[in-house]
Amino acid sequence: MKRRSHGFVPNFSRRQFLAASLAGIGGLSINPAFAQPPAKKLRVAAINSIFRLRSHAYHIVGRMVIGFQKDGVHHQPNLQVVRMMNDQTPRDDLSPPFCQRHGIELVKTVAEALGGPDGLDVDAVALICEHGDYPVNEFGQILYPRYELFQQIVQVFQKSNKSVPVFVDKHLSFDHQKAAEMVATAKKLGFPLMAGSSLPVTWRVPQVELPRESPLVEGVCTFGYDRGIAEIYLFHALEVLQCMLERRRGGETGVKTVTCLQGDAVWKACDDGRVTWSLVEESIGRCPSANVGPIRENVLKPTAILIEYADGTRGAVLNLIEAVSEFGFAGRLKDQKEPVSCLFHLPEPPGARFFDPLTYHIEQHFHGRQPYPVERTLLTSTVLDLALHSLKDGSRPISGAALNIQYQPPASSGFFRGPVMDRH
Repeated sequence: MKRRSHGFVPNFSRRQFLAASLAGIGGLSINPAFAQPPAKKLRVAAINSIFRLRSHAYHIVGRMVIGFQKDGVHHQPNLQVVRMMNDQTPRDDLSPPFCQRHGIELVKTVAEALGGPDGLDVDAVALICEHGDYPVNEFGQILYPRYELFQQIVQVFQKSNKSVPVFVDKHLSFDHQKAAEMVATAKKLGFPLMAGSSLPVTWRVPQVELPRESPLVEGVCTFGYDRGIAEIYLFHALEVLQCMLERRRGGETGVKTVTCLQGDAVWKACDDGRVTWSLVEESIGRCPSANVGPIRENVLKPTAILIEYADGTRGAVLNLIEAVSEFGFAGRLKDQKEPVSCLFHLPEPPGARFFDPLTYHIEQHFHGRQPYPVERTLLTSTVLDLALHSLKDGSRPISGAALNIQYQPPASSGFFRGPVMDRH
């Protein structure tokens, strides 16, 4: 398998690439507008599905309280988690000792977490509903109550006649209609809403920052995870794909069709040119875990989501469990022979330091500096939902007005640069 040099910069935009990347030289990892630290320590309510070792709430709320590394040194967020509410409390629940140590009030309802009978008295809300014991539906989707908990947050806003910024971890909802309603509610009530995962803002190797208006015509994300529920990691892969392809000419124009394939149908799609084989190989080749030998011989049951965008751009995410474990991306540029590609670096648990950049951007969002449009997460949430319905329906291509989600990407991708490890 051909391996790319980690120093590759696409020929089409060396000048643009350098201009867009200057903000990252010297360890900076954020938009210039984010360079000044916020002055006020904001009061935060954490609404979690569960708080146990290695859960998302453990990683995100823990970083809000204890801090994390940024540019190789300790960063203490200007946030104060004042209350925590957990939807589930299993035997390995860590919230009572954590809250006691850090002066956080542990409550039983969303309304109590946001202020109780006196109304809203927090400055921001983190809704972290990932992990826990929840049912799985016929489409392979975990029925996390993100929408239901969000609605309870909104009820407090409406009763208080005021609102604050909200962050929703990962996809907005497993149901794209509920996801769209969440975004519409935020716009109607006028509060900033951020959602998504750590993948778009984690470290990249090499540090590829595609300028806006890049002549992208196709993108591929490869990864490999097999932990029972495909939905979990397909969402991450779609986030990788979307944060790159949104930087194409015209920005995000919406999606025409979504199709989910499994088994030999994935190889046929590659053979027929619906997915470019060389991009699959390029993406895998960025990853240290890449297996030796032919991909189609190694991988026993591939899964792919194929996306046809409204402007003709093509996208695909491929779960190739026996071929690779990390997330890689490769894109094809109009009239350019060489692709652009990178690894999305995810430092391993228990530290899982990819939560450092995510928590940093949550902090910025709470302080009024939204890192990217929520429409990105609405689109990835919608594509994932419809893709799983496609798979259940014999890989039927799905289209519809719900996929007509348009937005412009941020000036900077906001991914972390600089060292992963702390300086001592």
